[in-house]
Amino acid sequence: MDYKSHIPVLLQQSIDALAIKPEGVYIDLTFGGGGHSQEILQQLSEKGKLIAFDQDQDSARVAEKIKQKNFFFIRSNFRFVYPFLKYHHIDSVDGVLADLGVSSHQLESPERGFSFLTAGNLDMRMDQNITKNAQDIVNTYTLEALTDILKCWGEVPRAYHIAQKIVQSRKKKIQTAEDLMQVLAPLAPAYKPYQFYAKIFQGLRIAVNEEMQSLQEMLQSMPYVIKPGGKLVVLSYHSLEDRMVKKFLNTGNGKGILQKDSLGNTIRPFFAQPKKAIKASPETIAQNKKSRSVRLRVGVKL
Repeated sequence: MDYKSHIPVLLQQSIDALAIKPEGVYIDLTFGGGGHSQEILQQLSEKGKLIAFDQDQDSARVAEKIKQKNFFFIRSNFRFVYPFLKYHHIDSVDGVLADLGVSSHQLESPERGFSFLTAGNLDMRMDQNITKNAQDIVNTYTLEALTDILKCWGEVPRAYHIAQKIVQSRKKKIQTAEDLMQVLAPLAPAYKPYQFYAKIFQGLRIAVNEEMQSLQEMLQSMPYVIKPGGKLVVLSYHSLEDRMVKKFLNTGNGKGILQKDSLGNTIRPFFAQPKKAIKASPETIAQNKKSRSVRLRVGVKL
């Protein structure tokens, strides 16, 4: 994986939304292949600073290739961004970027097990140091727990019946993506079967990596991380993520409930600018099908 050849979805729109100041301090919460970080660094002076986070060891190896003195890489889940900044006495930053999509490298590596289109083991761990993987979930979780994962995180219709089919098929261990697809083939619709499998794999991946919990914790820390006038730029790839980001920008929390202080003033640390999500153009979608589902939202710290 080469960060110089990696071009993220809506790259220019994301960078423009950050409105980078050459001497500012910025955070790339999802370094991935380094595409966003490369672009940010090009716009920073030597006095500027970029801090990048990623929990993936492959991304850490890519980050080692960046030798600029104003670049700092942290191999960690972005849910820990606030305590990291406090530990290093960084009060606040000028902008934060988070691209929540699974990287192309992860999807295209069979041994990582992220895609039902590859023949690798069911793994799906973004941080290879954690012990739980997707294979553990499909082979050991209860019917109720599996149903909840598929229903809540995969938004899969008939989640109970799918979970039941998985549990009933455990006489032989489900080890690979192909194994799981064979188990579920009788339940797959004739129309758009890939969409059916994609939702199931999404649910398992989110559960393995605790993605929604991590996103919630990260968002709740942003009022303490970004200085007034600073930008929060988030790219989401499915409705669960986008819904949480939208609610946070509108209300200051992921539940979408407006809260007030003791004086009756609405607590709202950010406002969305623009109000609606930015979507990929038809030309961009034609070049990169992954961009079809992306939603870019921008918040400005009050």
